[in-house]
Amino acid sequence: MNICGIEIKGSEAIIAVASLDSQTLNHIALATKKIALEDDDEAANVKAFATQVAAFIRDNGITRIAIKKRSKKGEFAGGPTTFKIEGIFQLLEGCEVTLLSPQTINAQNKKHDFALPATLNKYQHEAFKTACSALVKK
Repeated sequence: MNICGIEIKGSEAIIAVASLDSQTLNHIALATKKIALEDDDEAANVKAFATQVAAFIRDNGITRIAIKKRSKKGEFAGGPTTFKIEGIFQLLEGCEVTLLSPQTINAQNKKHDFALPATLNKYQHEAFKTACSALVKK
């Protein structure tokens, strides 16, 4: 079973795909590691981003997505652009989208000790942990 983990930072969706094969977590290396939303005030840019995301999901046969939740208020609150990006992912057809809190991800990581493969870039670590958390949680 494959799942796409996503961490939304600023105007980018950072992507890491993980699979679970007989209790072993694996990273599936893809050419696309992040998708950026340029100038979200322009409707054309938001539509282009949505098209790019839909194409990525379709081309890689992804049916499950786990997104690391951002806080809605307080010191570490996500910006408005991050919530637009999240909404675009939630609107995808034929895709189950789950939001996981940072606390859940950290607890699952502590319990299962997710090994971070060398095929990941450092900026993809949180997205990979998000995918792994969703895989072991189900």
